[in-house]
Amino acid sequence: MGENKVITKDMIINDVIQKYSKTIGIFKDFGVDSCCGGGFSIEKTAAMSGGDMEKLLEKLNKAIDE
Repeated sequence: MGENKVITKDMIINDVIQKYSKTIGIFKDFGVDSCCGGGFSIEKTAAMSGGDMEKLLEKLNKAIDE
């Protein structure tokens, strides 16, 4: 399951949203700031919002697989 992930914690949020537009709702659901924090890595911005990194990446990758 984890070996097929496309989105990783070191990817830039804006790059992920640009490539996979449906991920913006997931970032919002997890309280990850995709506006001001969009120029940073998922890991950095999610850490600032106190989000669960593993669950966030799981949801993001599930969304792009659908």
